[in-house]
Amino acid sequence: MSTTYHIENFGCRAARADGEAIADRLRSAGHYMEQPSEADVVVVNTCSVTAEADRSARAFIRRTHRDNPAARIVVTGCYAQRAPEELAALEGVAAVVGNSHKALAPEIVEQVLKPVPAASELVGVASLMTGAQGQAGIWADDRFAHSFLEEAQLVPGEQTRPNLKVQEGCSNRCTFCVIPQTRGSSRSLPAESVLKQVRGFVAAGGNELVLSGINLGRWGREPNTGDQHKGGASVGSPRTLAALVRRIFAETDLPRLRLSSIEPMDWDADLIGLMRDHGGTRLARHAHLPLQSGSDAVLRRMHRRYRPWHYEQKVQALVEAAGDALTVGADVMVGFPGETDAEFRETYEMVQRLPFGYLHLFPFSPRPGTRGWALHAEAPVSRLAVEERMESLRTLAAEKSTRHRERFIGRTLNAITLHTPPEVAAQGRTAGLSENFLPIHMDGVLPANELRRVRVTQLSPDSSLCGLICH
Repeated sequence: MSTTYHIENFGCRAARADGEAIADRLRSAGHYMEQPSEADVVVVNTCSVTAEADRSARAFIRRTHRDNPAARIVVTGCYAQRAPEELAALEGVAAVVGNSHKALAPEIVEQVLKPVPAASELVGVASLMTGAQGQAGIWADDRFAHSFLEEAQLVPGEQTRPNLKVQEGCSNRCTFCVIPQTRGSSRSLPAESVLKQVRGFVAAGGNELVLSGINLGRWGREPNTGDQHKGGASVGSPRTLAALVRRIFAETDLPRLRLSSIEPMDWDADLIGLMRDHGGTRLARHAHLPLQSGSDAVLRRMHRRYRPWHYEQKVQALVEAAGDALTVGADVMVGFPGETDAEFRETYEMVQRLPFGYLHLFPFSPRPGTRGWALHAEAPVSRLAVEERMESLRTLAAEKSTRHRERFIGRTLNAITLHTPPEVAAQGRTAGLSENFLPIHMDGVLPANELRRVRVTQLSPDSSLCGLICH
């Protein structure tokens, strides 16, 4: 008997790719998507990068149980890996599936829909841990043996530009980050699996695909990778992200590839060379380099593997390779333990002088089990200082974003049409995203997933570009 499901995603692109993969598996099994208030099972795909992310997930779970008490709630993702017992104790939760067992999540979801999901019924599902009497079952351990959830074949659909997650986990040990605990060490999807996905996406009419990962730039670099199973490449296969991208371009007809966030030190000469060779044609002129801080002292306390001048050199090299149409984005953290006014000023001035098109700003959030937790106890930054610094950066980021977008008025950009919100369609316009990652509203009504050239005419009050379709 078919049932209904809802997937609620929190967090990064890679997490969303996991949620989309679970949804694809449930859909292929004959289940139907529904709103959380009506669904038989609600999958909450959590993030745990900040305390606020944890709170948001808990609030959603409580609200879902209140509005739909009959729903079986399955919690997965980073929060489920970090604190499974905490989530299992919440009312309405039927199962908690950590990232270590995420590949088994679709199967577990189907099993919890049965009247009495006994452990003996969970064929192929390992490491069942039961909580207290009446508490949800927990699937989580520190081996991450069932963690790489390969997507069902990606097609353009609800997501015009779907994420193909080709890398999982992170082997860096930044003092503020809980990801190594919640996702394990770096692992790579084999090149042949990547190419199969890309070919299938193109065959289904896809035009833009986003390569994503937890630490995307480290794709293929594990020293003991296998070919067909846990990741990596066999002899003769690409062992770097740049080599993988070149193979995608050589062996498929994918019109446009976009790279998600890549650490500054992983933008090597070969990867930057791809921007020079393919930027603006098959490779989107868009680079997201997490910055976190512009202070050398703060970066060292964070255990980040680059210095401010390294970061500036990478941005300069990318602009030289891709040209001034490149959109550069960054993550910036405010209030890391011990951050002084002078150290924050270094960050502010660095952001001010670099050509950022947008910023993702975050206040530091101490995560249990990290070195940052202890540093916060020793040298916390006052909430007032954090709020003031966040506000000054928000103002600066908004100014830089506006200036960046205004530069394209009168220029022609390549864009892909998206699923257009009703309020935009009512104005006779189509929502789109430019090749260099700028929101754009085109005159005329078009279906999603079309590649068009658009001459930009103005910047709208909501900061979207407006333009005319070139025929």
